[in-house]
Formats: sequence, C-alpha cells, structure tokens
Amino acid sequence: MPKLKLHWQILIALVLAVIAGSLSGREGALFGLRFYDVYVFLGTLFLNALKMLIVPLIVSAIITGIMNIGGGNNLGTLGAKTIVYYMSTSLLAILVGLLVVNTLQPGVVDGQPAKEVIGLQADTSSFMDKVEGKGAGDVVEIFLRTVPPNIVSAAADGQMLGLIFFSLLFGYFMAHIEGRHGQTLKDFWQAVFDVMMKITDLIMKFSPIGVFGLVAKVVSSTGLEAFAPLAMFFFSVILALLIHILVIMPLILKFVAGVSPIKMYKAMAPALLTAFSTSSSSATLPITMECVEKNAGVSNKTSSFVLPLGATVNMDGTALYECVAAVFIAQAYGLDLSFGMQFTIVLTALLTSIGVAGIPSASLVAIAIILAAIGLPAEGIGLILAVDRVLDMCRTSVNVFSDSCGAVVLAKLQGEKDVLRA
Repeated sequence: MPKLKLHWQILIALVLAVIAGSLSGREGALFGLRFYDVYVFLGTLFLNALKMLIVPLIVSAIITGIMNIGGGNNLGTLGAKTIVYYMSTSLLAILVGLLVVNTLQPGVVDGQPAKEVIGLQADTSSFMDKVEGKGAGDVVEIFLRTVPPNIVSAAADGQMLGLIFFSLLFGYFMAHIEGRHGQTLKDFWQAVFDVMMKITDLIMKFSPIGVFGLVAKVVSSTGLEAFAPLAMFFFSVILALLIHILVIMPLILKFVAGVSPIKMYKAMAPALLTAFSTSSSSATLPITMECVEKNAGVSNKTSSFVLPLGATVNMDGTALYECVAAVFIAQAYGLDLSFGMQFTIVLTALLTSIGVAGIPSASLVAIAIILAAIGLPAEGIGLILAVDRVLDMCRTSVNVFSDSCGAVVLAKLQGEKDVLRA
C-alpha cells in the first residue's frame, strides 16, 4: 500500500484539528483529563522540537552556504540579488495591502468609525508593557541588534539578525583559511549541517501530530464567535494575502524565474501547512529547507544562504498585515489618512518587517511603532487582538512561501538547471 504523502497527512491533521477543537472546546474532558491540555502538550512538544533546531541549523547552514559560494565576488552578487528580491516583494506586499484596505475600508461600519460601533474587543493590558513608548525611532534598534555584544546571548534570546551577521562573517573568513585547519573547520560545519538535516527528517515524520495539537488548541480556545465583529477586517487581510500568494508570487515565478507556479505550490505544501500551524517562519525553517532542496531542486549552496536570511528579514505577509492593521485602526478612529501618512505607514512597515522576527508579539510591537508614527494611541491594537492569532497563521505561510520563491528565483538567476524540473 503506497504511503500517504506528508502534505496530505498534514492537511488531514488540520481538518481533524478543527473538528476536534470545535467539539471539545476548552473545557471538554475525558476521565478528568482535558482535551485542551492534550492539544497544548502535543503542539508545544512539536514546536519545541522545531525551535531546538533553529540556532544550530541557521549557523551551520549559513556557514556552509558561504563556504560553498566561494569567493567574495560570488557572495556579493548573490547577497545583492537576495536583498533586492526581499525588499521588492515586501514592498509589493505592502502596496497590495494598502490597495485592499483603502478599497474595502474595513474600519468604517455603516458610515461610522468602527471604534464607535464595536469598541475595543480585547484587554490590551498584557501587551502595553511591550509596546509602551514605541515610536518610529525604535526602527534604529532593529539595526543595532544586527551586531550583538554577546553572540551566545543573542542565540539564547532568539535575536536571529545578530546570529546571521556573525555566521556570515565566520563563514566568509573560514572560506579564506588555507591548509589543514581550514579543511578541518569546513568538514566540521558540513557535518553539523548534515546532522541537523537528518534530525529535521525525523521531526518531519511527527509533524502531522504536532500540527493537530497546535491547530486544535487555537480552535478550542478562540472558537469562531470572535470573528463576527471583525469580519470585514479579517476578510481584508485574507484577501490581500491571497492576492500576494496567488497572483504576485506566481507572476514572479513565471516571468522572472521561468518556472511553473503549480509545481512550486506542490513542492512547498508541507512547509506551508507547517508554517500555518506553527505561526513561525524560523520554526518552519528546517522543513522549508528540506522542501526547497529535495522537492524544488534548489542547490544547498543557494538555499543555505537565502532561506535563513529570508526567515528573519523577508516578512511579506507580516509587512502586509502591519499595513492593513494600521490603516484599519486609523479608519476605526476616524482619522483621514493623507498621502504623507500613508507613505509613512509604507516605509515604517517595510523597515520594521525586516527585524521583528525575534521579538515576542512581533507584529503587535511593529503596529504600535506605526501607530506612534502617525499619531494614534497604541490602545488601538485592542481592535484586532481577537483575530490576530489566526491571521498570524495565515501571514506566516505567506512569509515562508515568499522565502522559498526567493530561493527558486535566485537559483535560476545563478544559472542552476535542475530547479522544479520534475
């Protein structure tokens, strides 16, 4: 009997999770054991296993990637193309979000600002300590975190920008060490990377169980009633994300990379479903690399450089969401946004999306920065908290798909022949 492919296993787990979470709710129990606690255990165990891989995988992937790229000119060329791609797709995502939110105007209900109609839907006190005092000047902090004073502390705190910067430097100079010591280092880091990919293979076998736990937990705790008062905002974000992932990205794949978007969706299905359930680009990185290399045919030389960088600095879905949320809140407060204010939102969303990956409640902090930049109170975040968790799952999938498309586009631009040929 043929084995069911992984993406079908994950999809079935998603459906079962929605059913189980809806039926059990948060308080459902059997023999005194709450189903919710079982969901939390399974989901947390899977997420912890993925997070366990992040630091050694990112470090070894980037170091071996730089080592395989070779000389400084090759690194400079690939690096420049990567940054141009990531900035371009993030800007396109933000503009799509701006177009949708200005067209649908979800912040206006029956001609009145939404704040007057639905009020604040959630308690914001738990987030205020994270966003209090945030302003446009905090964007500078994003770039300061690129050079951490303590690399071990940066790794422990999840500051991926600093970890990536150190790994880039280490890999570059390691590639220029000649003789026995240089070869020993190269063999060591290649072996570390190979081991990490083997562990990733093992964890992937259990991904349907982990996905079930993560999604069932969300459904059982939030239910579906939270979406009613925010339906138009929810629909606006989903529509903008769909336009980006189903229109913008396929056009880039077709006309820039010259590959089939359909083949790309099939190749990345396990990673996209895992991203949806984990809500973390970084946690999904091991599976993203696996899909890009084995299913899409991108070389390790390209993927090991492009994907870890993208998991931290390329946040198309996050940037789009920040833009839509900020404009929605402005509309809800009755603020008429001028062109200058909308340009400020675009610029701030682009900059904050680069470095928020390692911050708890990253998108909410970024939205607070944008609100401060246009003169609105951070309490407006309370308008979107009810649906933020589910939208986080959706935008993470867009982030991961854009990263993987970047690896394919850059591999084709680098002259690789085996990309998406099967």
